[in-house]
Amino acid sequence: MLDVLTLDQLRTFVTVADSGSFRAGAARLLRVQSAISHAIANLEGELGVSLFDRSGHRPVLTSEGEALLANARDILLRVDAMRARARGMGEGVELALSLTVDTLFPIAQVGAALAEVRAAFPTVGIGLAIEALGGPLRALLEERSTLAILVGEDFRDPRIALEGIRTVEQLAVVAPHHPLAARAQAAIGPPELADHLQIVLADPTPLSEGRSFGVLSPQTCRVNTQDAKHAMIVAGLGWGRLPAWLVEQDLLAGRLVRIKAQGLGRAGGLRSEAYIAHRLDAPLGPAGRALRAALLRQASSVEGTT
Repeated sequence: MLDVLTLDQLRTFVTVADSGSFRAGAARLLRVQSAISHAIANLEGELGVSLFDRSGHRPVLTSEGEALLANARDILLRVDAMRARARGMGEGVELALSLTVDTLFPIAQVGAALAEVRAAFPTVGIGLAIEALGGPLRALLEERSTLAILVGEDFRDPRIALEGIRTVEQLAVVAPHHPLAARAQAAIGPPELADHLQIVLADPTPLSEGRSFGVLSPQTCRVNTQDAKHAMIVAGLGWGRLPAWLVEQDLLAGRLVRIKAQGLGRAGGLRSEAYIAHRLDAPLGPAGRALRAALLRQASSVEGTT
């Protein structure tokens, strides 16, 4: 009968599958290996199927185990979310609030939202980090951040709740003395772009390993901050995409020139959705909810004027 299945058995099953062995699973759960083996054997008995093939040096998921692993993950995710929601119902104001923001997102809006929260909750400590690409998602997964702002559709995880907040535009730009600036009024195709160094952001996480985003030139200079990327493009080292809010004054002052880079959005401009994100198993407290609302207000007020 399936009525005697326990959450502990399911959690043990998922941990062993993720760890790759009973010994590693035991270490992660701080238990002896015999207890892990016993829990898995009991679960297999209750389900009436073998979850692991133990004939080799390491246990390998059977086809039944592969199929049931997804169900186990879903059950645990829902239970953890239920527990977290119940905890949130009785919690007071947080001691600290941390936010990790995608480097593409307008930092002025973040500052205005944090100022609102600080005024309403002066005793709450505030931490802010600005990270590129997979950084905000990793901060949530590693529980280093209460909230995060993600930009684009490239980084997702079923444990993370997302809420659309605004669009962010990126523009392809070069310095006025760069060779591509002479072609600013015409569409520039990939072959010509490939003849010039492209300045791109490096992902500080392994989440995009083996992938690239908007890289059209085999010649690249990878930098680890948006400020460095901006400085290298202004200096004329190469071309690249930067957030429209960051280059607005540069374009007006003639420090940068927009180019119509084909393959990088219409006329070299690409709009991406930005999302407020948090862990499903860690619902927001009063200060976190206030920050979410402040970010939404700031974003909607700015988008409403553009």
